[in-house]
Amino acid sequence: MSEDKKTTEGAQASTVSQGAAATVAKDIYGGNSGGAKRNFGGGGNSRPRRGDRRDDRPKDDMEQRILEVARVTRVMAGGKRMNFRACVVIGDKKGNVGVGLGKGADVTMAVNKAVNRAKKTMINVPMVNETIPHEIFHKMGAARLMFKPAKKGRGVIAGGVARVILELAGVKNVTAKALGSKNKINNARCTIEALSLLRRSEIKEVKSEKSEKEGDKKAE
Repeated sequence: MSEDKKTTEGAQASTVSQGAAATVAKDIYGGNSGGAKRNFGGGGNSRPRRGDRRDDRPKDDMEQRILEVARVTRVMAGGKRMNFRACVVIGDKKGNVGVGLGKGADVTMAVNKAVNRAKKTMINVPMVNETIPHEIFHKMGAARLMFKPAKKGRGVIAGGVARVILELAGVKNVTAKALGSKNKINNARCTIEALSLLRRSEIKEVKSEKSEKEGDKKAE
């Protein structure tokens, strides 16, 4: 009889424990009792992940293009040290453009440094009817560049580095020609310096002789 009583008590205890577990599960996960679901970090109210972008953050409208990537070597006392050099141009196609040069142990680091330097040295290119306001010829070292305004629909007639910089600056109609060095970095610097020297043309009001005479008569 004692063994039968122990078996009956064990069965009742297991039944009670199962019922308690079911009640706790309903309370946690929201059963028929109407309880709210508890959040353990995996629900919708959790913080956004590191890679997710919030909608209220400002978005960067800058476009970037790599002009040149080269592997450079620096001779040290213990041997040679290998690095990468990157030349990057950034622009928003609304008149703002910049060129930067960066070095790093890998290509990604070099590009990031170049982009940061380009953002610090950006210029604003004056434009009139989607072209440059006047013709300009600029010389910087061995690089020589010539820019001429073009009619609407002509397009960007240029090659190499100058074409990339003009497109990112937002100039849609222009004619350019490189007359000197073929070095990309020198041509890029020469292009930026030439665009920074452009001036907006101001229309001056010229008074005619008749208006001047009429003004003199009114003054008398």
